Amino acid sequence: MTRHTESGEKHGNDAMRLDKWLWAARFFKTRQLAIEAINGGKVHVNGHRAKPSKDIGIGARLTITKEPYQWDITVVALHAQRRPAAEAALLYEETPESHTNRQAEVARRREEREQGIPADHRPNKRERRLIHRFKRIDE
Repeated sequence: MTRHTESGEKHGNDAMRLDKWLWAARFFKTRQLAIEAINGGKVHVNGHRAKPSKDIGIGARLTITKEPYQWDITVVALHAQRRPAAEAALLYEETPESHTNRQAEVARRREEREQGIPADHRPNKRERRLIHRFKRIDE
């Protein structure tokens, strides 16, 4: 039998549905988004695809892909309720390689964005015509 404490933590069999844990750990905004990601093969448990109803426990290794980022984590705690982000981060432990890969991807994307020269204004009618002529639109 599973008992819940006042804080919502489970005691007893120490297992929880995968979709509910992903929602509680704030990887997805809703359980439905978590279910869609799991069914789409974006979440792997211990190296295998899983179903949303899969029970996970402490020590389970998860690989979560949300393009362009990927998390390799180990479940450290279970919590039935969605908590603030600072508390949700305590539910898992990310591998150092995963963290460095994500930070490198963030830096790469930031650099790409900064290289682009933003326009000072919207193109006027003449500039739009030149753009269309250059792109060969409306020919």
